Amino acid sequence: MKNIALFLMGCGGVGRQFLQHIVSCRSLHAKQGVHLRVVGVCDSKSLVVAPDVLTAELDDSFLLEICRVKSNGSSLQTLKDLGVCQVFSGPEVTQKVIDIGHLGNSAGLAFVDCSASAETIGVLNQVVNFGCCVVLANKKPLTVPMEDYDKLVSQPRRLRHESTVGAGLPVIASINRIISSGDPIYRIIGSLSGTLGYVMSEVEDGKPFSQVVTAAKSLGYTEPDPRDDLGGMDVARKALILARLLGRRLNLDDMKIESLYPEEMGPDVMPLEVFLVNGLPLLDKKIEARIKQASANGNVLRYVCLIDDVRYTPVVTRNDLWLSKVLEQEMIPLQLVS
Repeated sequence: MKNIALFLMGCGGVGRQFLQHIVSCRSLHAKQGVHLRVVGVCDSKSLVVAPDVLTAELDDSFLLEICRVKSNGSSLQTLKDLGVCQVFSGPEVTQKVIDIGHLGNSAGLAFVDCSASAETIGVLNQVVNFGCCVVLANKKPLTVPMEDYDKLVSQPRRLRHESTVGAGLPVIASINRIISSGDPIYRIIGSLSGTLGYVMSEVEDGKPFSQVVTAAKSLGYTEPDPRDDLGGMDVARKALILARLLGRRLNLDDMKIESLYPEEMGPDVMPLEVFLVNGLPLLDKKIEARIKQASANGNVLRYVCLIDDVRYTPVVTRNDLWLSKVLEQEMIPLQLVS
């Protein structure tokens, strides 16, 4: 039996599903000769870790208790009374996580980032240097400024991030294999937001935009803040990840992205709950009008990512990355300047 030690960063919706998946698939893993040994879990405020990272683990009942506690909106601190783990909180959490990475490198410890934060990049860069492996569901560490990005990807054998683009599809692996084989990639085009595809399809069926977005959030389809999806940032991050795989030296700040909501509803201006309750309904009529206009022409409204290395009529110029909203042949370019 091969034991793989795991440390989970982030136990929101994605992180909890990951833990539940590990527990429910124990018999399958056993048939494959693998045991996933979860040694610690942290969120932005607290950390729970097994008494000995090298030999012990958080058992399945405790992992499910973590899921229950976080689903109820409680803190990991509430687990300290169970006495089966060490619990830390506050400013010491980051340093404790780094210490775990330094201690666990000899055991091949894998850090799994299921958070939605760009702040994990500092920890990830350090633990990769220690010799740990990093697995990302979180897109943000791959879209940080190039200096930090270069450090993270400098040891590619220790980094995997297939689920950051294309969900379960082997998009990243396929691109890497094509590049490694020496074949050039001239163009990548795709609708990279399943969330927005779902939202627009539901609105096309006559449902109010605000109602659909709220439902999508409750189902876990959107980012923690749906404005990451509605503002095009989720698609932009996926596009940037792909562009960087192709060798483009680009940053998010280079992008000019059209948003489905106005600036006065942005995260820096309007709290999330206010946006969900008061802001979203104000967008219903505008989105409905755009959907109807597209439908009248026999088209649909979607965010589309287009990465092109050659001139392509009508909107793509050499060495530029574009995000476009497509109405059949008509593209409204959202330019990324290289």
